Amino acid sequence: MAISVVIADDQALVRTGFSMVINSQPDMTVVGEASDGSKAVALVEQLHPDIVLMDVRMPHMDGIAATGKIAALDDAYHTSHPDSAQRTRVIILTTFDLDEYVLSAIREGASGFLLKDTSPEQMLDSLRQVYAGNAIIAPSATRRLISRLALGPQVKGPQAQGPQTQGTQIISTAQTPTLSREQKEREEILESLTQREILILTEVARGLSNQEIADKLFISVPTVKTHIGHILAKTGSRDRVQAVVFAYESGLVS
Repeated sequence: MAISVVIADDQALVRTGFSMVINSQPDMTVVGEASDGSKAVALVEQLHPDIVLMDVRMPHMDGIAATGKIAALDDAYHTSHPDSAQRTRVIILTTFDLDEYVLSAIREGASGFLLKDTSPEQMLDSLRQVYAGNAIIAPSATRRLISRLALGPQVKGPQAQGPQTQGTQIISTAQTPTLSREQKEREEILESLTQREILILTEVARGLSNQEIADKLFISVPTVKTHIGHILAKTGSRDRVQAVVFAYESGLVS
C-alpha cells in the first residue's frame, strides 16, 4: 500500500515541486495539499494520511499549532481505533537547521525535520524512514536539539518578572518544583523499563537503526521492534524522536 502524504505550505510552487517528486514514486502518493495549518488539520481529520510535510510559517494557523492539533487528533483516533497500527507523523519543513520553530514543533509531536533545500533523494528516503517509525534528525543535530529542549520555554524581554536575571532572559525559581516533579516522573518511568529496554532505548538515542541495534545485541529486528513498541508505550512517546527526547531529558543518555 502506498505511503499517503499531505503537503502543507503556503507557497503553491513549493507544494507543486514536492508533489511532483513524491508522486513519481510507485510506493508514495500525495493525497492532499493545504495552504495553511487549519486546512492541513482538516485534511488529516478527513484522510488520516501516513505523513504530513508541514511548513512552519503559514497564515491563519502556523505549522507549530497545526502539529499539536494533528498529534491530538491522531492520539484520539488511535484511542477509538486501537487495531490501527499506522500513525500520522509530521515532518517539519524549515529553511534553517534547528531554529526555534522546529524545536517548538518537536515539542508538539513532530517526528523530525527536513531542510527545504534537501535533495529529492534525501526527502524520499526520509519519508520512507519516518513511515517505518524511524527518526530523521541527523545524529550531528541530536545533541543540540536535546540540549535546547531540556532548557524548556524561556520568557524574554523586560516585561518578564522573576528573581533571577541573566541578560534578557528571566528564569523564575518558581519553576523549580515543577521541574522536580517532572524529573521524578521520568525516574519512575525509567524504573518501569526492563534492562533490555533501557539498553535498546540508549542505542536508539545514539542514532542506531533497528538493524544496527539487532546486529549489536545479536537479536532479530522483529525483537527490536517489539522492545521499541514497549518503550514507546511506557514512556508515552508517539515515536522514536519523542523517545530520544525522553532518553536525554531523563539523563539516561548525556
